[in-house]
Amino acid sequence: MAAGFTGTGLFHLVRPRAYDWMIPPELGPARPWVLGSGVAELATAALLAAPATRRAGGWAALAVLVGVLPAHAQTLRATRGDRTKLAVAVARIPLQVPMISAALRVARPR
Repeated sequence: MAAGFTGTGLFHLVRPRAYDWMIPPELGPARPWVLGSGVAELATAALLAAPATRRAGGWAALAVLVGVLPAHAQTLRATRGDRTKLAVAVARIPLQVPMISAALRVARPR
C-alpha cells in the first residue's frame, strides 16, 4: 500500500497536468488540489512505511481515498461523450472498495 501511495503521489507532483482535468471545476483551480493530493499521498506512504505510524497511515489512506471521490465523479462527468474512457472511469470506482477495506485493515488491526 505504501508503494502505491508513493507512486501516485510522485506522479501527481511530477506530472500534475495528467490529473488537472479530474478536479471538479466547482472546487476552483485544479493545480493546488492536484499538488496537495500528491503531498497527502506521499505523507500517507511515509506513515504506512513505518511500523510505529502504520495505524495512523491506515487512517490517512482512508481519508485520501475518500477525499478523491469527487475526482472520480468528475471523471465520469468529463468522459460521458467517449464510451471507452467512460467505461474505464466506471471500472475504476469499484476498485475503491478493496483499497478502502485494506486501509481499514491497517487502521484497525485485530
